[in-house]
Formats: sequence, C-alpha cells, structure tokens
Amino acid sequence: LVLELNQVIIPTYGTVPDQQNLHTPEWVDFEDKPDSLFFKDGQRRIDFVLVYEDEGKKMTHKRSDRKKQKRKRQVYESNLINNGLQLEATRSVLDEKLIFVKVHAPWEVLCTYAEVMHIKLPLQHNDLKTRESAFNWFSRLFRVDENIIKPEQEFFTAPFQKEHLSNFYIQDKDTFFNPATRSRIVHFILSRVEYATKNNVKKFGINKLLDTGIYKAAFPLHDSSFRHLSMDPNCPSERYLLYREWAHPKNIFKLQPLDFIRKYYGEKIGIYFAWLGFYTNMLTVAAVVGVGCFLYGCLTKDNCTWSQEVCDPNIGGNIIMCPQCDKVCTYWNLTITCESSKKLCIFDSFGTLVFAVFMGIWVTFFLEFWKRRQAELEYEWDTVEYLEQEEQVRPEYEARCTHVVMNEITQQEEYVPYTACGKCVRMTFCTSAIFFWILLIIASVVGIIVYRLSVFLVFSAKLSQHISGTEAIRKYLTPQTATSVTASLISFVVIMILNIIYEKVAILITDFELPRTQTDYENSLTTKMFLFQFVNYYSSCFYIAFFKGKFVGHPGSPVYWLGKYRNEECDPGGCLLELTTQLAIIVGGKAIWNNIQEVLVPLVKNLIGGYSAAARSEKVVPRWEHDYHLQPIGKLGLFYEYLEMVIQFGFVTLFVASFPLAPLLALINNMLEIRLDAWKLTTQFRRMVPQKAQDIGAWQPILQGIAILAVVTNAMIIAFTSDMIPRLVYYWSFSVPPYGSYSSHTMKGYINSTLSVFNISDFKNASKPFSPRFGNLTTCRQVYRDLRYPPGHPHQYEHNIYYWHVIAAKLAFIIVMEHVIYFVKFIISYIIPDVSQKTKSKVKREKYLTQKLLHENNLKGVTKNMGKIADKIIKGADSTFRPKDE
Repeated sequence: LVLELNQVIIPTYGTVPDQQNLHTPEWVDFEDKPDSLFFKDGQRRIDFVLVYEDEGKKMTHKRSDRKKQKRKRQVYESNLINNGLQLEATRSVLDEKLIFVKVHAPWEVLCTYAEVMHIKLPLQHNDLKTRESAFNWFSRLFRVDENIIKPEQEFFTAPFQKEHLSNFYIQDKDTFFNPATRSRIVHFILSRVEYATKNNVKKFGINKLLDTGIYKAAFPLHDSSFRHLSMDPNCPSERYLLYREWAHPKNIFKLQPLDFIRKYYGEKIGIYFAWLGFYTNMLTVAAVVGVGCFLYGCLTKDNCTWSQEVCDPNIGGNIIMCPQCDKVCTYWNLTITCESSKKLCIFDSFGTLVFAVFMGIWVTFFLEFWKRRQAELEYEWDTVEYLEQEEQVRPEYEARCTHVVMNEITQQEEYVPYTACGKCVRMTFCTSAIFFWILLIIASVVGIIVYRLSVFLVFSAKLSQHISGTEAIRKYLTPQTATSVTASLISFVVIMILNIIYEKVAILITDFELPRTQTDYENSLTTKMFLFQFVNYYSSCFYIAFFKGKFVGHPGSPVYWLGKYRNEECDPGGCLLELTTQLAIIVGGKAIWNNIQEVLVPLVKNLIGGYSAAARSEKVVPRWEHDYHLQPIGKLGLFYEYLEMVIQFGFVTLFVASFPLAPLLALINNMLEIRLDAWKLTTQFRRMVPQKAQDIGAWQPILQGIAILAVVTNAMIIAFTSDMIPRLVYYWSFSVPPYGSYSSHTMKGYINSTLSVFNISDFKNASKPFSPRFGNLTTCRQVYRDLRYPPGHPHQYEHNIYYWHVIAAKLAFIIVMEHVIYFVKFIISYIIPDVSQKTKSKVKREKYLTQKLLHENNLKGVTKNMGKIADKIIKGADSTFRPKDE
C-alpha cells in the first residue's frame, strides 16, 4: 500500500513550479441554474467545492501576507490539476469577494485512486436467496415506502483493480462511482497534494490550508434543496427524500432508511444512526418492563406495612425523632415523612429487584445483538475486510517535527516533534492535568455536599414544625425534601457549566499531547472526555447512593465534615428517594437542554451567517453558495453525539434500580434525538465528507465496561441504598421468635424495632438542641436505621445483633446477585454468535466469487498468453530446422 501511495502521490511533490508554469482553473460565469451539480458544460460532475476570499480584496492582512497566501493557493491548485483533477472557478453571486473553485475527478483519476484506496466496487448481483422474516409483515408497517426510496440493489463486491476492469459490473461510467465515493476519493487527493516546501519539509493538504485561512471552506455538495425536488433532471434529489422520509418529525415512528443514509453520507454516519436506532429499539423492551415495575409499585404502595406504620398516628405519631442537626434543629414527629414514605414504596419494592436483574441481562442482549447487527452492516456496506489507507499525519503534528530520530523498521532518519524524554515529560504533564481536573470535579461535588449540610440547617430552622403541627404543606415540604430538590437543581446547573469548561480543557490537553494521526487524536480525546463526563455526571449520584447517611455516627456522637459540618442523614426509609429525585432532574434536564441546544444553536448560527439572506435573495443563487452558508461539521464529527448517548446509557444502566422510569425517558429522548440529528444534517449542516467505518470505534469497549459496572452498582443500590434487605431480614428472622414476638412472619412492628433509641440526656453541649423538651420526653429515635442497643443496655449505643444480620445479608445478596447475573451474561455471550450464519455464508460466497472472477480469469489470461508464446517458440523452431530437412 505504501508503495502504491508513493507511486501515485510522491511525483506531485517535486519542486514548486515557476509562476509561468502554474496551471490555473478555468473561469466561468454562473448561468442561473441554481440546482445544477455540474460544470458549465453540463457533463462533468462537481465532486468537491473549495472556497476562498479574493486576496486582492482582502483588507485584514498585510500585502506581503496576501501575496504569500495567493502563491500557496495557486501552487496548490496547479498541483491538483497536475494530479488529473479538473477545476472551474466562479465568483460568488452574493459576495464578490468570494471565489468558488469546483473540482471534478475524471474517470482515469477515479480508477487510479479507487485501486490505491482499496475501495470495494460491484462484481455481480447478489444471488443468495434471503429468507423473509416472520415479522416482516409487521415491520413493513413502519418502513419507508419502497416506491419513494427504492431498496438498494445488493452486489458482491471486491477491491477495485484497473487491470480487472472488465470483471466489474459497469453499466455506466458516470454512475459506477456514486457521488459519496467520488467525494471521498477527491478528498483523499486534496489531503495529499503539496502547496509549499520550507526547510526541505513539504507542506500539503487541504486541512492546513483551511487552518491558515487560505481557503475558507471545502465541502462536497448537497444534491438539492431539502425543501423541494431539484429542477435539474440529472439531480436525484436524495437530500429532499431524506428530509421528507427520515428527518421530518412526522416520521418519528418510522424505521430509518439506513442504506439510503449510508449511500448519501457514508458509512461513518450510517453506522451511528444504525447504532442509535438499534439502541432505541432495544430501549422499548426495557421501558415496558420499567413502566410495569413502576405500576407494580404504585398498585402495592397501599399495602406497604412499614409506610402505614409511619403514617399511623398511633405508631408513627407517637415516635419522636432526634434532631437532624446541631442546636437549631428540634425534635420532630415521624409522621412528617408519611408522604415521602408512600412515594418510597413505589420505587423501593420487589419490582425494583426484578428490574435490576432484568437490566443486567438486558444490557448483555443489547451488546450481543448489536455485534450481530454490526456484522451484518459490515458485510452489506463492504467494510468486512476494510483496509484503512495510510492515514495522513495531522498538520499540527507535522508542523512541530524538528527532531531527527532513526526509524527502527526502515532504518532511515525521520522527523518527530519531540525526543523520547520530551514525550515522557509531555505525557506526565497531560496525565497530571487530567487528574487535577478530575479532582476539581470532585471538589465541586464536595461543594454541593457542604451546601446540603449548611442549607439543611436553614431549612430546618425555617421549616421547623412542632410535634402537633398539622399544616398540609409541611407534609410535602420537609427540610430533607427542600434540601434534596434545591441541591439537585444546583448540581445540574454546575454539571452543565463544568461540562462546557471540561470539553475545552480536554481538547487543550489532547492538543498539547500532540497525537500523530486523527484516529489517535479521537481515541485519546474520547478517553479523556468520557472520564471527565463520567466523574462530572455520576459523582453526585454515587455520593447519594453509597456515601450519604452511611458515616454519621449516632446522636450522642455525630461525625463532622471538615470538623464543622455535621454529616448528612438519610430519611427513615433511606436515600433511595433522593437518588431517584437526583436522577430524574439530571436525566430529564439534560435531555431537554441538549435537544433545545441542538435545535437552536445551528439555526441561530445559520440565520446570523447569512443563510436566510441567501434564501430571501432575489438573485438566483447556485447550489454551492447555498451550501457554503450552512454550518460546517466540526473536526470531531459525531464525537459529541456518541458522548451524549453513552452518558445516557450510563444513567439507564448504572442507577436503574432506583429509577425504573429511566429507560422510558431515554426512549422518548432518543426518538426525538434521531430526528433532530437527521434534521441537523439535512437542513443545517454542509454535507460531510463520506468516511468508512467498521464499527462505533472506541465507544464499544466503553459500553461493555459500563455494562459490567452496572451489575455491581445496582446490586449495591439494592443492598445499601434501599431498605429492602433490612425489611427482608426483619420479616424472615426478627418478626418471629427468638428475636420477635409475632407468631408468624409479618412486617408489623418493623418501624418500632428498627429505629434505635437515644437518651436525650446524653446529648453533648455542642449538639444539644435549643428547643425545650416536649412534655415528659426523655428519649428520641435515630432517623436512620443504625440498629444500636438502647440506653441502659450493657453495650448501649453499640451495634446490635440485627445490624450484623443485615450486614451479612447485604454482602450475601451482592455476591449472589453479581454471580448469578455474570453467569447468565457469560452464557448469553457464549450462545449468541457475533456473526450470524447467514452473514457468514454471504462472506464466503463473496470470497469465492472474488477468487473465481478475478484470480481465475487472470490465470486464464496468463495461460492464454503462455500458449501464444509457446506457439511462437514452436514456429521459430520449425523454421530453424526446415532447411536441414529439405
């Protein structure tokens, strides 16, 4: 491959030609054909468009700088022509300073580079019979009408070879290379053509010219307006069809035309929408089960015995709770938490356990079935044995190549941007910066915790309620609830602000790290960004689930944060309801914010950038000028779209035991997300350069890591955050003799048995409440289930036997649940093959045909030529011996 690249590309890297030897584009005037995708002759298709500002009319640069820029651009365009590309220049209709250079690749150039890039092209029609699915009649109801978007013909394909041109399925040379392939080939050339030489280092590539401002834009054309069909009969209007049948909101319940998306935008975008659609479809099952578990909790909440005891004036009404903070907090009645206990019964039910186990298995099915679907797409989209061409070095990397080292493989000197020691220093600095910013995120979480602790004092003083209080609003607006909701809202705002900052920080760190290729750059940035986002989004949830209320001591001996703030306590029912509130606010708020942002930002930018002016202009504006005023796709492409979905996947799986409605929210969001992303691509953005992609890249192992971690987090949420295990231990062991007094297993008496007793005379002066005792009150109950011996016991305030039974049950539950789910996951992964038998058969059939059509035909040609040579040799021998015979 390297040899082929050298043969094709290196000859263009000769000495820069003199001014008089430069080739220039052909200048033409626009002929008022707004939908035309061809040169002025109407025959040569526009494969790419370059846009620059006329150097003679620039006022922002020095004259010498303008001359240098013009010289580089002229050399670049001349070398493009030397490479066989054809250029045609046209001045802008709306802005006379802008020049549009249209690029066309002739047949010979396309064939040459298709072979260099190992592009797979059709050999013959796919003759394998496909079985109709049993659910085909049902899926047809949601498919795009085949009369509007016709199904793509299936072909067996092989890497293109010019010498075997006759073996490929060529009906028409103009359509053999589709527009996406043509654009990809032209971009490959544009990225490798030289424009200057400095200090014996060649400078080349359209990316560097864009970065330095020599060109303002470079993009392939959309084939029509998204609002109406093209008036040019030679234009297929695929963009219009994609908008009407895919991106329009009316299609929210329709299946995506993936083959058509791939044809127009390329495999990289196609695989993203295929993954997003598959993930959304799988969420349907999770959402149905989650809603079922939620409804089960709603139906059974009235039968929740422990909640009834909290609300019972004869039980909860007689239980006085200890103050939850020092001095300013007062004693309070357990019945205040009646409403929150009823809500908690909805989420902290047996359905929660079932749903957590189900999601642990669901995520395995999702990943395994996606591998099969991905394998099918790899075959159908010709990326099974895709050979990535020699990847171009990033301009930023090349610009810093000043150190000479010896390449161990080629044994030749080459330039690198830093020595081994310099690389070590750079990596150390980047790693330190990453840890610093992660610690800063954790510091923000600590700040939210301090806010909780300090504000709780305020709410406790303002919302204080005496034991006899009966105001309705105070049943709902308790100090705990007010603190939880406000802290969750502030946490969400802080997360979104930090999110914006950390995106820029991660990019700066990765730029300083200076990866060699774009793939290395994206992988490095993916790791950093996900690490930042993971800590940023999930840290507050991990705190509530596994740390809040776990290290608080007891009323006589509380634990303090920073020696000043008394540690937070959970409600009597645990912190599960607060975790649910936090998740609902973050998941729902993030979805709403991202969708609004995705709609408004490109729309406003286009309005400001002149797109609306071009649309309203009375002048006839060509297609390339319409597209220029659209928003460019960023260098990272779909990176942020993947990141958004993977973070959502974490919320759906990691904490789903506390919020069974998370899959439903994710499903609704994703149904909108698909159409919003489609709408952006088809209406607000320039057409992306089509790129090959086998899979979703580095996101696949991240998803697998989240799936493994989700089993642990959900098991620990059920064990340590919810109150399920203490209730089960009480029901089976401590409600009946020898520990209990009931004759049969029951939940009666659970509340009274699990809230530890504390003697108010044992309060220390630092934490003794200002409020006086009520009546003859001598004891109060701990808010949380710390399960300690009462005062007067030989081991007073130490953990009792119930506590150790509960701890043992929690640990046993975690071990059993993890091992059962991991075992089932292993069995599922083993049973479901990554590639279906049907796809394997197609791959084998294609290999067989490739060998037969290309190699055997080649062998026949060689045999035929050898036969001719043998005949000549025989004839030569006959003529030599004939005189002697005569």
